[in-house]
Formats: sequence, structure tokens, C-alpha cells
Amino acid sequence: MSDFETDASGSRNAAILWSTRQGSGVVIILDQDGPPCSVAPSPRLLGTGREADQPDTGEEMAFPDRRIADILLTILLFGFVLALLYAGRRILLIFIFAILFAYLIDPVVRFLQRHSLFFKNLRGPHVAETYLAFVILSAIATHGFAPQLPGKAAELLREAPTLQDALATGEIATKVGDKYGWSETQELRLKALLVEHRDRVQSASQHARQFASNALVILVVVPILAIFFLEDGGRMTEAIIQLASTEERRQAMRALAEELHQMLKRYIRAKVILALCSLVFYSVAMLMLRYPHAIGLAVLGGFLEFIPVAGWMISAIAIIGVGLLTHGHWIWMAALLGLWRMAMDYFISPRIVGQNLEMHPLLVLFAMMVGGEVGGIVGIYLSIPLLVVVRVIWHRCSSAATSAQAAPELAPAARDD
Repeated sequence: MSDFETDASGSRNAAILWSTRQGSGVVIILDQDGPPCSVAPSPRLLGTGREADQPDTGEEMAFPDRRIADILLTILLFGFVLALLYAGRRILLIFIFAILFAYLIDPVVRFLQRHSLFFKNLRGPHVAETYLAFVILSAIATHGFAPQLPGKAAELLREAPTLQDALATGEIATKVGDKYGWSETQELRLKALLVEHRDRVQSASQHARQFASNALVILVVVPILAIFFLEDGGRMTEAIIQLASTEERRQAMRALAEELHQMLKRYIRAKVILALCSLVFYSVAMLMLRYPHAIGLAVLGGFLEFIPVAGWMISAIAIIGVGLLTHGHWIWMAALLGLWRMAMDYFISPRIVGQNLEMHPLLVLFAMMVGGEVGGIVGIYLSIPLLVVVRVIWHRCSSAATSAQAAPELAPAARDD
């Protein structure tokens, strides 16, 4: 690239030929009839092309400039939000569980709303009907299949401190032996085992009490919070879209929210199918082995299937404990539970969840294993919903990028037509 400039007097005694190579400016001063006289870098041409067209004002660029400041502020904002979420992670988890519980109850509420003679346009009364029906059915099932369960649970709560001391000292071995006719040798063996592992027994008892208190709080708080999501979930979603998006992107955000809504409904449907599978297995296995309270324990196992890892462990402890205390076939039942758990975790659950969410079973199994490694029980439970959210967002972003790339290619063809 070359250019010729005249001096102030208008005579062409000299010409300036300049060029830019790799962002640097060079001024070559030529005599009118002779070879180059001098070569020097041009201060006006150093830097970008935009600076070459503007006069040198002598001002240096401020640091940091506007762009760098925006990037730093964005990073700080994201860091603050992540720190805030981490600090309130337990409350956030309770709200997430409430949302999932709302998805579980929502089909019943919609059914009652469609077939109701009154208040078809209101969700509040039908939410109240659903909760009331759930409480009544739970009371009927408890009274019919395990009438002594409420009294035993209350007695266990009252005697929890005494039971913890008896476990630590080994005195519970004498009580159990006297009640079930054990020999003195068996009592002494159990007592020696408990005394030897006293620290572990006390630690396990404390963890059990803490887990029970946290579970009780969750069982009370989650259904209460779910009422708000059931009644005003649509308005909450629209308010978040209005707050977090611009006018041009609101329609895309609504489509994204609707797709997430449908995928979470499919996930809850898969969890219900898995719970029903466990209910059928527990019922058939315990009825064949003539277990006491077979239907009640099966219903308990089906409900606890919604809780990963801890749910089936509580079910197994309850079923084996009942068989051990009633001299049932608990060894055969323990073997069947082990086989069922392996089939459920590595074959049935990945296939059912993957089929409902249109994912490969191996991807579902991988997500659950990674979630368990990162977040334990909570990570296993939330791994699939998080995978669903990431998958939907990635699909939307990739579709938008593909559409943006295809638009310039289609424009010339449209003009030619």
C-alpha cells in the first residue's frame, strides 16, 4: 500500500511513501529525482489501522479499559453468585426437593382440576384436596397394614437416649436375649462385640439421630414449599423470564422453560415407574416368604425408592430387621434384596430413566456415578435433573448457533429467487 503527500507549500520536492507491515509504519522520504534519503518509523502509523487515520493527541490508553473492566466485573459477579449458592446450598437443596415434589403431585392436581365441578380455574382448592387425600390414604394404609407402627415409633423416640446408652454399654444384649430366648453365650458374645466397638456405635447413633432430625424437617418443610410451586409455578417462571431476559429473547426463554418442564415431568414419571417396580418386587418376595406386614413393608419400600441409596438401605434394614425379630426367612430375603438392588441399579433404572429422557442407559449410569462421587446421596439424586438441564440448554444453544450460521447462506439464494 502506498500514498503520496505534498509538503505545506504545495511543491512536490519530496514524496512520502509509507507502508504498514505487521502493524508498524515506515516513512520513506524520496527526493524527486534521486534515491531514498532517509527511512524512519512513522509515529502516526504505529498501532492499529484506526490510529493511523486519527491524529496523535499524545494521550495514552487508560488501564484497565472499558472492555477489561466489564470482563472483570462479570467474573466477580459470577464468583459472588457461586459463593452465595454454596453458602446457602442446604436451603437451595430443600427448594430443589420441593420443586421435584411439586412435579410429583402436579398430575393429581391437574386431574382433580379437570374433573372438578367447582373451582376449575383455581388451583389452590385442588392442591388442598390432593394433600388432604394423601394424608387420609396414608392414615388408612398405616392403620390397615401396620396398626402398631405409630405407637412403636413414638415409643422409640421416647426411649432413644436410653437405647443409645444401652448400645454403648452392651446392656441391650441382655434385653434382646431375654426377650427372644437367647443363650448366655450368645448374649455375652453380642455384649463383647458392642463394648469393643463402643466408639463406632456411639458415632453411628449420633449420625442416625442427626439424620432422623434432618429427614423429619425435610418431610415437613418440602411439602409446604411445594404448595407455592404448585399454585404459582407458572407465574414464578414468567417473572424470572421477565427479569433475566431482554424483549428479543423472551420467546426463546419461554421455549427453553417449556422444554425443561417437559423433561422434568418425564424424569418424575421414570421415578414413579421405578417405585412401582420396587413395590411389586417387595410384595411378591415377602408374600412368598410369608413375611409379617408384607404389604406395609412393600409400600414403605416403594415410597423410599424416591430417596437414592439411603432409601433402599432403610427399606432393607427394616425388612431384614422384621424377619430377624420374627424368626422369618430373613437370610433368603437378604439374598433377594441384594440381587434386586444390583438389577435395579445397573439394568432397570438406567434403561427406564434413559428411555423416558431419550438418553443412553450408559450415560445415565455415568451421571449417577459421577454425582455420587461428587455430592454423595444428594449428588446421585440431583445428577439426572442437572444432566437434563445441561442437555436442554446445550441443545437450544447449538440450534441457535446453527440457525445463525445458516441465515447468511440462505439470504443470497432468496435474493436470486
